[in-house]
Amino acid sequence: MKRTGIISTAILFLFLGTTAPAYAQHGQKGGGGQGKSQARGQQHQQRMQQPRQQRANNGAQRQGRSQASYRGVRSNGRAYGSVRQSSVLYNRGLHNGWGQSRARSWNSEHRTWVQRGGYVGYRVPQDRYDLYFGSNHYFRMNGVPVTYVGGYPRFQYNGYGVQFADPWPQTWPATWYQTDNVYLNYNNDGYYLYNRNRPGPGIAVNLSY
Repeated sequence: MKRTGIISTAILFLFLGTTAPAYAQHGQKGGGGQGKSQARGQQHQQRMQQPRQQRANNGAQRQGRSQASYRGVRSNGRAYGSVRQSSVLYNRGLHNGWGQSRARSWNSEHRTWVQRGGYVGYRVPQDRYDLYFGSNHYFRMNGVPVTYVGGYPRFQYNGYGVQFADPWPQTWPATWYQTDNVYLNYNNDGYYLYNRNRPGPGIAVNLSY
């Protein structure tokens, strides 16, 4: 009986010794599976983030192109006669149209409203005129949105459309619209734009509202 008990005990210890490594190996396999699952989750997250980052980069590129277009000349689709209107929000010298509206001979190209047969455009009410017109209400042309109609500048000023009817004098510097203070004034026969930095005859302008 003692021999049988000793043999049974030995068999029990042998069984426990073989199952313990097997259990340990199963635990290691399970841990490796969990690590692989985490790695796959990270790879999936990275793949999901890449399209979002790419869309953000594309959006930034489109915004950059839009801002570049905004600073230059772009057509707004409307046309006046055979001349297409182009919006220029940041005036950039002769390239954008100021050069083509410069006189070659001011004395022969300039005409007063009397010489044109009289002013027939919009007339500003006196209370509004006192608020925005006259030599005390001066501004610079590069501070207002400018378009070109028929080769001449047109701009918006406090709700009024102002269209050049004359070229600007060739004696003015090419960058006068950036450096000179100008104002609008009614002078007996019609409206004119005057240059405070360069006294002389005004440029005939036509107003609309």
